[in-house]
Amino acid sequence: MPALRNAISSMVAGKGFFGAVGQISGLTAISRVLGFIRDILIAVFIGAGPVADAFFVAFKLPNLFRRITAEGAMTNAFMPAYSRARQESDEAAASMASEIQITLLWGLVMLTIVMEIAMPVVISLIAPGFEQGSARHSDAIEFARLTMPFLPMISMVALWAAITNAHDHFWGGAAAPIILNLCLIIGAVACGLGAWVKAFPLAVAIPLSGVFQLILLHRMLLRVDRKPRWMIWPRIGRHSRTMWRSFFPAALGAGGMQINLLVDTILASLLPVGAISALYFADRIAQLPLGIIGIALGTALLPRLSRLEAEGNHSAVGDALAKGCQLGLFFGIPAMAGSIILAEAIIGGLFAYGAFDASRIEPVAMVLVAYSIGIPAFILVKVLQPAFFAAGDTRTPMLISFATIIINIGLSLMLMRHFGAAGLALATALASWVSVLILAVMLVKRDRISLVMMKLFIPTLLLTAVMAAVILLVQYGLARYPLPLSAGQRAAELVVMVSAGLVAYFGLAWRFRAWPRDRQPSHPLTG
Repeated sequence: MPALRNAISSMVAGKGFFGAVGQISGLTAISRVLGFIRDILIAVFIGAGPVADAFFVAFKLPNLFRRITAEGAMTNAFMPAYSRARQESDEAAASMASEIQITLLWGLVMLTIVMEIAMPVVISLIAPGFEQGSARHSDAIEFARLTMPFLPMISMVALWAAITNAHDHFWGGAAAPIILNLCLIIGAVACGLGAWVKAFPLAVAIPLSGVFQLILLHRMLLRVDRKPRWMIWPRIGRHSRTMWRSFFPAALGAGGMQINLLVDTILASLLPVGAISALYFADRIAQLPLGIIGIALGTALLPRLSRLEAEGNHSAVGDALAKGCQLGLFFGIPAMAGSIILAEAIIGGLFAYGAFDASRIEPVAMVLVAYSIGIPAFILVKVLQPAFFAAGDTRTPMLISFATIIINIGLSLMLMRHFGAAGLALATALASWVSVLILAVMLVKRDRISLVMMKLFIPTLLLTAVMAAVILLVQYGLARYPLPLSAGQRAAELVVMVSAGLVAYFGLAWRFRAWPRDRQPSHPLTG
């Protein structure tokens, strides 16, 4: 269907704002597909038991910093300050980037050394349920010591990506995670060969990927001719001070969801073996729409909003946010519905092979259902927060994140008693919806957003309802007349159901012209 293909392409590959979103989300989609291959291989060769629990806890430390810096504080705090420095002169912007580069490197190298020494204490803090002296505890310490050098490397990658993004070159930063997933795929295959003990190849693959990501971003800096200078000693100038004052509030504000996921891991360590792995595999599915759409929207929005705020063009800020919210809901709502309906099929079709026992499908699927309730909220938080950062306000998102973290902890402690790991996931989803509500109300009060953002809400709900009905019908048909396959039957049935849902949703969206566009014309579903 060439017309359908062209219609979908126009949604994400056009010029301007949606073009930038399309470039970032396209590369992120490649990364996420590789990420699924990586997780399938980890499930096959390691499973969802004690070794997997130990590795995921070890990976949580550098991954938490990666998501907060690469997808949060570094961009949110650096971009507005760098834009203001550029208005003064290119030399001022270059000096600021150089000062931040050396200060960040020194600080993170020192932090990494301290954490390497204190790793037994660190693991006991983030996984208190791991009994000291047990195999899970000792494995987690060894894996974490191997993965920690990734922290300074990926933070430097985040800084360099922020510089290239400020000059409207998004390719390098969006492509860097692909390298991480390729290295982890090689590490997982090495685990399967059995020549190494436990998950050590996976742990080694993480810092190795950091080296390759540094090489990629260094080449991107040379391409845009914005390579920061290296200094022997840290120095903090006027623009750098502005950035660092914003950095830590921005880290806490943008990292609220990641902190909530860390809380999930800490509390899951108190649950039976396999709870941490269940959270990891379910989170990987739930984070797919966030990675492809939410982070792409936030990354593309921030430079645009920063320029509009500097110009004092508040109505254009509202228009940009409305487009972002429309696009986020257009993908987020059907992703939520599909993940809930197909939870068991997704987990079984993707992960239930090898060491991942079939008995683990249902409990992991329940966690996925709980996380899926928050998928639209995960995306909208990434859309709404840049409006505050672009205006130089890092305090408000920080306070909102504090509130949602407290709510998440309270809900987690209540719900985990009754629903285990699924209760932890549900608490995170509900806390994210609270965050969206508060962010939206604050932006309405500041006259930065209007109800125009909801223009496509009803059409999106109708399209999602039709999509859900089609998936359920196909699911019913497959149950009555299962595919004549033995090996890979679950995966084949998953492909059939997902394909039917996608064709129904995007086919109707194309037929009724009910998708977000840079310039929104009237159409049959919205008038």
